[in-house]
Amino acid sequence: MVKANKIGALSGIKVIDLTRVLSGPFCTMLLADMGAEVIKIEPPKGDNVRNQGDMVEGYSSYFAQFNRNKKSVILDLYKDSEKEILRSLLSDADVVVENFKAGVFDKMGFDFETLKSLNPKLISASVNGFGSKGEMSDRPAFDFIAQALSGFMSLNGTEESGPMRAAMPISDLVAGLYCAFGIVCALQSRVSTGNGQKVEASLTSGLISMMAYLSSESFVTGKAPNKSGNNHPILAPYGIFKTSDGEVAVAPASDKFCSIFLECTDLSYLLENELYRNNSSRMKNRDSLNVIVNERMILETSDYWIKKLNKAGCPAAKIVSLPEALNSQLIKDNGMVINSNGPEGRKIKMTGFPVKLSDTPSQLYRPPPLLGEHTKEILKTLKK
Repeated sequence: MVKANKIGALSGIKVIDLTRVLSGPFCTMLLADMGAEVIKIEPPKGDNVRNQGDMVEGYSSYFAQFNRNKKSVILDLYKDSEKEILRSLLSDADVVVENFKAGVFDKMGFDFETLKSLNPKLISASVNGFGSKGEMSDRPAFDFIAQALSGFMSLNGTEESGPMRAAMPISDLVAGLYCAFGIVCALQSRVSTGNGQKVEASLTSGLISMMAYLSSESFVTGKAPNKSGNNHPILAPYGIFKTSDGEVAVAPASDKFCSIFLECTDLSYLLENELYRNNSSRMKNRDSLNVIVNERMILETSDYWIKKLNKAGCPAAKIVSLPEALNSQLIKDNGMVINSNGPEGRKIKMTGFPVKLSDTPSQLYRPPPLLGEHTKEILKTLKK
């Protein structure tokens, strides 16, 4: 295990983590990476993810990735006596995070008014599928459903392929990230007010917020953007182009970069053609433009084009596999692969800390916990 050598930005903050699977555990992992003490409350059978994904000698790499830096406590919240233990934990905590279906935590006897009377400084955070208001709030939600309902899935793929999901559970990750951001905002607000508050993030709202210029275009036109596959929805040329030994991703993100790209490929004469003179005309004639670009780029290797384009200032890169990316010098330079000790000394690789703080950096404080590993330790600290 990496030895922590600096105080984390959230050191001294105690988080009670009632989340499971992905969106919530990702949120609380971010807080734990920044130094918060995160106490993961698990049912007797544990988080479902403990038994999912690739297993190494009975240990889940999926669980390890999202539950490092946490302590595990077993509580059966179907029992009133163990709900009392949770109340004791919450009475001196800073944050509680849950990702039950909207309203479930309230029905368990932990609505915000009750929590506020128990601990006025407590920040109560939730990640849910569709928000806590409206007719859909009590529906079950998973990433796939959120991708469908947010419009996100409808924009992926091509007209031929139809809607496509993102490979990673993007709505879970975005919602977890937003929830962590909301918690940090609430902690800062508490400095001046002395009071906790509710924080809520949802899978669908998170994805809607990520639609960027696609939503702004839709607001103006009232139309659904066309599926553009690997092409850019509002720029041309832009995308993946064939070379003599593979493919290259090229991103000429403005007229300036387009001119550089076409000059590097000896195609600058196209700017004199009314079909390709400006971005608007190039978008209308993108298919024919892509054919011309491909016919030129296929004459040289990928490395040739990447070096030439990057030297001229036009972004270009090889399309690498995930294993290639994880083992690349770029990822190593940024410390994005870390190792942790698992049970019985097994080494577990996981992705590292994407946010870099100079004085209070994210760190690996402790390995992912065994189920209930810290139950006795934590319960001993409770006031009797």
